[in-house]
Amino acid sequence: MEITVGISGASGVRYGIRLLEILAEKGIRTHLILTDAAKQIMEIETDYKPSDVEKLATCSYSQKDFSAPIASGSYRTAGMVIAPCSMKTLGAVANGVSDTLLTRAADVCLKEEKKLILMTRETPLNLIHLENMVRAKKAGASILPACPGFYSRPKTLEDLVDIMVGRALDLLGIENDIYERWSEGK
Repeated sequence: MEITVGISGASGVRYGIRLLEILAEKGIRTHLILTDAAKQIMEIETDYKPSDVEKLATCSYSQKDFSAPIASGSYRTAGMVIAPCSMKTLGAVANGVSDTLLTRAADVCLKEEKKLILMTRETPLNLIHLENMVRAKKAGASILPACPGFYSRPKTLEDLVDIMVGRALDLLGIENDIYERWSEGK
């Protein structure tokens, strides 16, 4: 199994980083696209350096590298997660604008009917954001807003991140127990 992970320039880069950590622990090959804006946000929000995050992935590509295997529908992956997914990236994906490797790889997932999970990160949402979410959903993407539940009584920021990463893994069909699921006793 191979998964493409995109980290775009929205607040919440920790979601993508944690996803890469979990996939590496599970021995799943990953293809990483880290945007320039994500690298800037990473320095603001975390102690990670872009080079540290790139080492978590099996393969890492420049957002301008259209020769990367994930730019082609003939290269097989199980799908892609963009975490976080900025509204700019959402807009490009929803409208078929494949001007970067990130948006091209997402477009490939849609055209090949592979899983594409967009962990959107913005608030409040305007009408354009909502319409782009609907367009992306109609095209086959899963929209997974970064809105963790609190029924498990998370105690740390990492607990909140794990809830959302666990939900992304669920959508990919990857077994995990990194978050407490809802049970009848709740």
